Amino acid sequence: MKPALRQQLDRYATRLAELDSLLADPAVARDAAGFRALGREHVEVSGIVERSRRHAQRERDLASARELAGDPEMAEMVAEEIEAAEGELERLEAELQRLLLPRDPDDARSAFLEIRAGTGGDESALFAGDLLRMYTRFAERQGWRVEPLSASESELGGYKEVVVRIEGEQVYGTLKYESGGHRVQRVPATEAQGRIHTSACTVAVLSEPDEAEEVTLNPAELRIDTFRASGAGGQHINKTDSAVRVTHLPTGLVAECQDDRSQHRNKAKALAVLAARLRDRERIEREAREAAARRSLIGSGDRSDRIRTYNFPQGRVTDHRINLTLYQLGAVMDGELTPLVRALVAAREAELLAEMEIGDR
Repeated sequence: MKPALRQQLDRYATRLAELDSLLADPAVARDAAGFRALGREHVEVSGIVERSRRHAQRERDLASARELAGDPEMAEMVAEEIEAAEGELERLEAELQRLLLPRDPDDARSAFLEIRAGTGGDESALFAGDLLRMYTRFAERQGWRVEPLSASESELGGYKEVVVRIEGEQVYGTLKYESGGHRVQRVPATEAQGRIHTSACTVAVLSEPDEAEEVTLNPAELRIDTFRASGAGGQHINKTDSAVRVTHLPTGLVAECQDDRSQHRNKAKALAVLAARLRDRERIEREAREAAARRSLIGSGDRSDRIRTYNFPQGRVTDHRINLTLYQLGAVMDGELTPLVRALVAAREAELLAEMEIGDR
């Protein structure tokens, strides 16, 4: 094991002792949010320390076995122990390297999911509806809560644009690689000749900032409009100007919410979405400055990137960033995104490990 990795593991062992002490402090327990955050960190750190201790134990086992290697009566047993210890040490070191990779501090947050119809007219809007259903089903499988914020429905069904908030653990970290262009190839319901059409939607996943970290919105830079909500909602929602649209004048970014009957609550939700969009815009600009023209394996998150194709005639879905094709389109559209999500995370981890190896040379 490299000395730098051992030093990191020593720091985690020290941190685990600190966390044990903090979590046993009644004063700390009174801060519910802080206590939960420390609890999550404790789970993560204890998993690393547990593997580190197992690695140290297997190193001692290997050293002891090698000392007995010259005894002919124990040769076969010693050889088996050496092989087992070396194999487990290799596996544990790989796991520890992965666990010690830099983490995105936003990964644990809830997120805003935005889906917009692109090229393809009505078929694109229908596909936007299919994508919303796919992500909603996936969220249900994860035990997350989906809250509609705004929707612009198309005449034939589906959405020209739809925005939802997804609340739960690790929402952003799980879904962040979904940002980009999603292309569908299928025969539209409106196609009389049975021809295959290609349409597209864009998806954006924005981490929900903590209140303390939200972008500060200057009221002088905002234009707030109220209007009557469209679509379902009963008589009340159509008779009052409860829907709210907020425009950030310097950037032209717009957020709206019409889901709630309360204009005040709709305004608060719209402001939260706008703050997340501004924060995401700042993040993208910062990453562009830092990385210049370099693009990562997973993609830059640019909304114009074509990241995935859903081919209905062939029953396949292809993620172009990692050249992964699955012939499980029906399951994917029904919310079984786990194989795609895991593959994308693994590809990103492999890239980070490669970068670390280059940096160590």
